[in-house]
Amino acid sequence: MKAVRFIFENLLLTLTVFLVFSCQPMNQPDNASTDKTAKDILGNTNYQAISYGGYRKSSRDIQPTVVQLKEDMKILAAMDIKLLRTYNTKLAQASNLLKAIHELKTEDSGFEMYVMLGAWIDCAGAFTDEPNHEKEDEEANRSEIARTVALANKYPDIVKIIAVGNEAMVKWAAPYFVQPEVILKYVNYLQKLKTEGKLDKDLWITSSDNFASWGGGEERYHVEALNELIRAVDFISLHTYPMHDTHYNPSFWGVLPAESAKSDMEKIDLTMQRALNYAQKQYENTVNYMNSLGVDKPVHIGETGWASSSNGHYGEEGSRATDELKEGIYYASMREWSNNNNITCFYFEAFDEIWKDAANPGGSENHFGLFTIDGKAKYALWDLVDEGRFDGVSRDGNPIIKTFNGNKNELIQSIAIPRLNTPADIPAE
Repeated sequence: MKAVRFIFENLLLTLTVFLVFSCQPMNQPDNASTDKTAKDILGNTNYQAISYGGYRKSSRDIQPTVVQLKEDMKILAAMDIKLLRTYNTKLAQASNLLKAIHELKTEDSGFEMYVMLGAWIDCAGAFTDEPNHEKEDEEANRSEIARTVALANKYPDIVKIIAVGNEAMVKWAAPYFVQPEVILKYVNYLQKLKTEGKLDKDLWITSSDNFASWGGGEERYHVEALNELIRAVDFISLHTYPMHDTHYNPSFWGVLPAESAKSDMEKIDLTMQRALNYAQKQYENTVNYMNSLGVDKPVHIGETGWASSSNGHYGEEGSRATDELKEGIYYASMREWSNNNNITCFYFEAFDEIWKDAANPGGSENHFGLFTIDGKAKYALWDLVDEGRFDGVSRDGNPIIKTFNGNKNELIQSIAIPRLNTPADIPAE
């Protein structure tokens, strides 16, 4: 029965792909070059990466326009970003983004931007009171994969990677996570399309998930389906978020007793160095697990980031992790480390997006951007403003200027020094 069901599912998926193809014929710009491949781009420091949404409003019902997306692409290109990550194809943002990049390439043969196209994957009953993590939402997932395949074939000069699922296997994603067998099924399907000539043979396939989901954490994730998935993908795209663990696992966070006499800036620098070390350890653990299976393939960072503000767990009354100074330190140190080790880092994220926690404007999820919604460059990018990188570009009519009007003293006044880290501050396991 399992074999019959597998055949039936694949027939349905193939039919859906065919129907999408028939509605969306391939359409490449005349000057397009498909020579660059994922193998050329990933791990190449000339192709800096970032996670991108582009939503301006408190609801994703209001999609960014192609004009707005083109504005954002020019801003990101000015900071040498050449690789973007998206998250789903159901909403118009992804297809409009590809259209925007296509138009920019047509207008300027020197414009270069590539995409890791995300296909969202859900369990049955996702985002309801009764999600079923043992089953998938087959109809929605098949449609998502079909749209992803169609877009990859329509824009082969832009789409160089497909990521099946976003944090779709990690068990704390309670509203929607699936078992690794589901991700494996779709990864294998996409790899099969490559061998059949129905997808570009150089298109790389992965899933973008938490480091623990890739074997770098708890042993409960170490199941055979995960091992098969690691063998099936072209590279591993892992997520690491020290900022979140300043609340959930704060053993690395805070000022050590031996540092109590140091200056405030020294305390912050030392604490942020431990945050970077924490992320590096999660990366190392994932690589080690992969190698323990006899597998040796690239491991890149699909997401990491640091919010600039929080009125909750990470703010003044919480771990005191979030402000623009710490965000800037983390961004710079993560870029330096990943570049030095030829690791692509899809830094999260380009612009603030307020739909993520619409009911709580002060929530950290709304403040991960390197730019504010109205186009102000946060502290992490002040030096690029000074260099004139953003001269002549704007966001929704707003020139790119510094937050705090570039006043470093005002910025310093907004930060909070992490508390003293003592054994009593660390929650018991």
